[in-house]
Amino acid sequence: TQTRGREWFRIQLPIAQMYHAEVDNAIPYHVMGNRQDGPSSRGPSNSLTGGFGGGGIPRGDWRSVGGGESGWATPDPKDPNLVWSSASGSGSRGGIVTRYNVLTGVTTDVEVWPQSTGGHPASEVKYRFVWTFPLTISPHDNTRVYVGSQYVHQTTDGGRSWQVISPDLTRNDKSRQGFSGGLTGDNIGVEYYSVIFAIEESPVEKGLIWTGSNDGVVQLTRDAGKSWANVTGNIPGIPETGTIANIEASKYDAATAYLTVDGHQVNNFDPWVYKTSDYGKTWKLIVNGIAKTPLSYAHCVREDLVRRGLLYLGTENGLYVSFDDGGHWQPFQNNLPHAPVYWITAQEHFNDLVLATYGRGFYIMDDLSPLQQLAVDQDANIKLFTPRAAYRFRNVASPMTMSDDPTIGQNPPYGATLNYWLKTGVTGDVSLVILDAQGQSVRTLPGTRQAGLNRVWWDLRGEQSKIARMRTAPLYGPPDWRMGTDGWYQSADVGRVAPLMPPGHYTVKLTVGGQEFTQALEVRKDPNSGASEEEIATQVAMLTGVRNDLDATVDMINEIETVRAQLVSLRTALAADGRALDVRASADSLEQKFIAVEENLAQLRVTGRGQDQTRWPTKLAGQLNYLYQGVSSSDYAPTTQSGEVATVLNALVKTNRQSLDRLLATELEAFRNMVRQRNLRVIM
Repeated sequence: TQTRGREWFRIQLPIAQMYHAEVDNAIPYHVMGNRQDGPSSRGPSNSLTGGFGGGGIPRGDWRSVGGGESGWATPDPKDPNLVWSSASGSGSRGGIVTRYNVLTGVTTDVEVWPQSTGGHPASEVKYRFVWTFPLTISPHDNTRVYVGSQYVHQTTDGGRSWQVISPDLTRNDKSRQGFSGGLTGDNIGVEYYSVIFAIEESPVEKGLIWTGSNDGVVQLTRDAGKSWANVTGNIPGIPETGTIANIEASKYDAATAYLTVDGHQVNNFDPWVYKTSDYGKTWKLIVNGIAKTPLSYAHCVREDLVRRGLLYLGTENGLYVSFDDGGHWQPFQNNLPHAPVYWITAQEHFNDLVLATYGRGFYIMDDLSPLQQLAVDQDANIKLFTPRAAYRFRNVASPMTMSDDPTIGQNPPYGATLNYWLKTGVTGDVSLVILDAQGQSVRTLPGTRQAGLNRVWWDLRGEQSKIARMRTAPLYGPPDWRMGTDGWYQSADVGRVAPLMPPGHYTVKLTVGGQEFTQALEVRKDPNSGASEEEIATQVAMLTGVRNDLDATVDMINEIETVRAQLVSLRTALAADGRALDVRASADSLEQKFIAVEENLAQLRVTGRGQDQTRWPTKLAGQLNYLYQGVSSSDYAPTTQSGEVATVLNALVKTNRQSLDRLLATELEAFRNMVRQRNLRVIM
């Protein structure tokens, strides 16, 4: 309220509290997770709406995928239409697991032990589940799903049955499993001690499963649960009753794993991140570079998918990166708010880093490739990184949404990410040129020049068509009309176009102070477009022809505008010369002849104000632009009628070119001769 309570506004803030972030393998992929005080959520990383990535990701693109407000929403790695989700809460007790069908919207409850724990202390229940109990799909068998209470539970039949494959893997301290609450009990059934908090199976060695509990116990099995080893005593300095927030089994070596310990609930706010390279026999604390503050405690450590030794770490106040396997950490904040980073995951196909923050929703760092390549060569003065493949996405219809909705997310910029490194002290102009497979330049982009990593986005389009520079005022224009500071304005009736380049192989050329560096770039067809590459090639050929006709039309407009502006200047210069009445009259007559041609090319009455473009007919440049927009709206080949219209418009371009050439060669030349013969001090 701003009026002492007389009137109230309902404020919506982008402050979602996400516990985890998971991704599927769709193109573009979806991000999903469970939100505190809300349902599970699944939405696109790129909505493909709003004009080639320029719009947002509206709330209408999001949907709940089963489960509840805590825990996980995890897609089946082989079937993106199946999402496993977990839930806990006062309305859904611990151990709830669901399977959600994206196609039908149906959720199936496959709870591990469907007996309510509400009102019961931990010591009285069969299975102790915590608010965000782990749910993990085996990287070796997508039908094998693990969840954790004080035991590891496993299903291989879609949750129709569950088996316990471990003993109690916690301290099982009964003194901390009693009644919760003071005058009023608060045994919600999900806030239990001595429960498994993390489960991770090695992607390298099948059957090697790590677990961590919220009472500081780390265990592993190498035989799929037949025998377990407690390795907690091998971890130096580990907070005795800290929460093992996550365990990262290495993708490169079965013996290697990383873990984070969150000790803030036992008044230990330091970062605790460990690494083992011998199946947990020995551990090393790896926290160098992380300042010790009340917000330094660690939540999640993650290995890079491509570069071994490149690590990411989420803490209570931000994100860190290490290029030397945890030897040194440095902030990796950029525009990320200083919010708790609860979870980190990487999307393999797009090579993105996806974060779940507890207070600012989901965040995505697009394209990790420069970090991965920088980890190899940090001493180069100039380095153009190999770009990831870019998808030539096409727009899709967007759901209904409010333009002022604060939940709208940001789409990534459209096109290809071009990344390069400049060492401190590098000087010279920076530019990027895109070459097609034949070595022809299709686009030149200005580069940024700052020490460190630089990123430029290419929107996959060629150069824009030419600008129609109008040097005379609109016909019947308003009396307050003003030219631009350069003596011209851009016609509101003559738009510019830039062809979307076809799928294929391109070359990126970086030039810095005369030095050149090149990398190959692949542009891929949108897998959802429905058209073939042959159809796209046919379309691009027509669009190129239309664009050329538009350029030819704009050339004529600019030629005419230059002559007309000179004629206007001449009349002004001769206004006080009574001997030049015939010259002024000839100038007026000649301008009308040029206007007659120009009016075929562009609508000279439009000002860009109000709705004047609906009052006057669309002329040749506008017709070419209209045809271009229709043909380019999808990937399909042009229709027969589009080809026929293109032929008609091309003929008009040629006819008007002939008319203008005759006018320039005869009428204009005759007028110039008359001006020269009169020895008038004007330039034409």
